Amino acid sequence: MRILIYSYNYYPEPIGIAPLMTELAEGLVKRGHQVRVVTAMPNYPERRIYDGYKKKLYMTEYKNGVQIQRSYVWIRPQPNLLDRILLDASFVITSFLPALRGWRPDVILATSPSLPVCLPTALLGWLQNCPVVLNLQDILPEAAIHVGLIKNQLLVKAFTALEKFAYHTATKISVIADGFVENLIDKDVKANKIVQIPNWVDVNFIRPLPKENNSFRSEHQLNDKFLVLYSGNIALTQGLETVVKAASTLQHIPDIKFVIVGEAKGLQRLQQECQKCGADNVLLLPFQPREQLPEMLAAADLGLVVQKKNVISFNMPSKIQVLLASGKALIASVPDNGTAARAIRQSGGGVVVPPEDPDALARAILDLYQHPPKVKTLGYNSRQFAVEQYSFEQALNYYESLFYTMIADSPAIESTVVSKQEVKIS
Repeated sequence: MRILIYSYNYYPEPIGIAPLMTELAEGLVKRGHQVRVVTAMPNYPERRIYDGYKKKLYMTEYKNGVQIQRSYVWIRPQPNLLDRILLDASFVITSFLPALRGWRPDVILATSPSLPVCLPTALLGWLQNCPVVLNLQDILPEAAIHVGLIKNQLLVKAFTALEKFAYHTATKISVIADGFVENLIDKDVKANKIVQIPNWVDVNFIRPLPKENNSFRSEHQLNDKFLVLYSGNIALTQGLETVVKAASTLQHIPDIKFVIVGEAKGLQRLQQECQKCGADNVLLLPFQPREQLPEMLAAADLGLVVQKKNVISFNMPSKIQVLLASGKALIASVPDNGTAARAIRQSGGGVVVPPEDPDALARAILDLYQHPPKVKTLGYNSRQFAVEQYSFEQALNYYESLFYTMIADSPAIESTVVSKQEVKIS
């Protein structure tokens, strides 16, 4: 197959959708398919164009057999709403030309966010007569409205119309959790248009490793500490202040140490919170190189998943699969009725506590600190569940099968088959 992946985020960005789409593209190439990726100049999570990509309108690269077509985007380190709109608009406009100039795909996979990507992919699918899969990692604008990012009623109406257009023009919609399915059906999207394929993790790369002689622990003087780790995005939806406040209530236990890994801007904000709370048992670190991720995860005793109360129920952080695969016990400070809480309970690998409740989080951490066998059992369950439910090869099989089915069902293929049969008969 010739597969076009239309994704705002891609390698070398270290977190979020980028590693997932990179693994998917390279996995499909290993199975003999041709893959090209239309993406932006890398900028996430710092929201600054990376060195080597600055002041360029277009750039084409090749990595592990994947053709990567990059285009300029409007980006600002501290974006307001207008900047975010200009960011999406710039990607829609600049990315379409390279997408159109490349070889004709058999199928297009478009990731959302960004939602406006549905505009160029719908047009491309129509012009080149090929099916389009819309991969929903989040449901916009609903999530943005829910956390107060979009308040202007004209914008709400515009983005709601864009959402309907995206669902209408996609041939299939792939979602990452059952909460998404319920949401879309409530919006009158036909059930047979929706395919549930969970996000994955490379269980051979992310795997349990010994804590003894761990380079991450040694480098940061964390040997013999009970290490509580959060690594990921530090944004509106997380509320990492809850972690800092929980840490401050556990300062009387010198064995417990908190490590938060994230982007510089978020760390600066948390540093102020640490000083305010007097939480000197929190170590703030920048993102580590991806190749060091397994070692960093292995250093932890507990992994944290944190969300605010107002995070919409279907939100499913990709860090859950990563922490499960590393064989760690999880504590999730998340809404009780959400997809994240449901996934962690199903795994048997973690504990769920109310969001934005530092005392509840501190109590859960203290309980696991005092009961090492429980930590070990949760970690074992985590790994087993990740291998059974979230392995990369399983997800790759699902996507490959979906693409083959869609190509076989597309009008372009059917007309080709008919014409070949007519030639045979004549």
